[in-house]
Parts: sequence; C-alpha cells; structure tokens
Amino acid sequence: MSVTWGDFQAVVQLSAGLNVAILSFVDISLPAIKERRRVFAKARQELDIHRKNPHKRTDVEIKEHKDAVDDVDRKLFDLWRETSAFESVEDSLLKSTGVLGFFGAVLSIGLLWYSAMHYDAPILFAGELLTVISFGSLLGAFLINYFTASKASQYAKRCNDLRTHMRLHL
Repeated sequence: MSVTWGDFQAVVQLSAGLNVAILSFVDISLPAIKERRRVFAKARQELDIHRKNPHKRTDVEIKEHKDAVDDVDRKLFDLWRETSAFESVEDSLLKSTGVLGFFGAVLSIGLLWYSAMHYDAPILFAGELLTVISFGSLLGAFLINYFTASKASQYAKRCNDLRTHMRLHL
C-alpha cells in the first residue's frame, strides 16, 4: 500500500505553518542585537564620565586614574573592534534568514496546494524530499538566528563585565 498525498497532508500543513512563521524568526535575534548596541553606547558614556572624575586631587591619583581609564578604554575598543567585525556577518545572517524563510514558505505552501489537488494520488519520493527540504529551511533559519542572538548576548555580557569593572575600580 502506497502513501497518498492525503495521508501525508498533515505533515505538509505543519511544514507550511512553520515556514510561514519562520519569517518572524528575525525577532529572535533583533532584541539581542539592539541590547548589545545599547550596552556599548552606555559603556562609552560611563567611561567618559569616569574620565572626568573630579574626586582625584593629587597628581599621583590623577595619573593612576588616567592609566586605569586608558586601560578600560583599550579593552572596550578591542571588544568594539571584535563586535564590529561580526556586524557584517550578523547582517548577512539576518538576510539569509529572510531568504530561507521565503523559500521555505513558498515551497511548503506550494506543496500544500499540490497535496490538496492530488489528495488521493500516491506520494513519490520527490514529494517527500521537497517536504524534508521545507523543514530544513526552517531549521536553518532557526539555527542562524539562535547563533546570531547567542553571539550578540556574549558580546553584551563582556561589555557589561567591563562596565561592572569600571563601577568598582574607577
């Protein structure tokens, strides 16, 4: 007994629903990206405030404070340089999510239409393969966004660690 498109239609419907939802996956990484950028701007502002610290009175205190601020400034700059190199990768990854989402949505909606039109026809290997590919686009987009959000969160955490260091030591 062969499997028909009608027997397989629930799988195709799941694929279509998830692939249409994939277009919102960019929302997974955007908050993390915005948070990283906000944290860096805040760290720069705080460093400028620490740089102008009026409580250091003696020349030795002023020199030690300036050296400590310069050290944090170098660390913040190095972290910024590392994240700015990732930003171009980040932008292309977000575009890839949109492409994968659109491709998967069109493919799965096409399969859904085809399965409805050929409900009692046997499904061929090509139909099963196309359905697996539509699920693959979903997985690809999810992994890309998870990676992007994870990396942005790591950079924000490192920047927040520098901000904590500033509050405690400057």
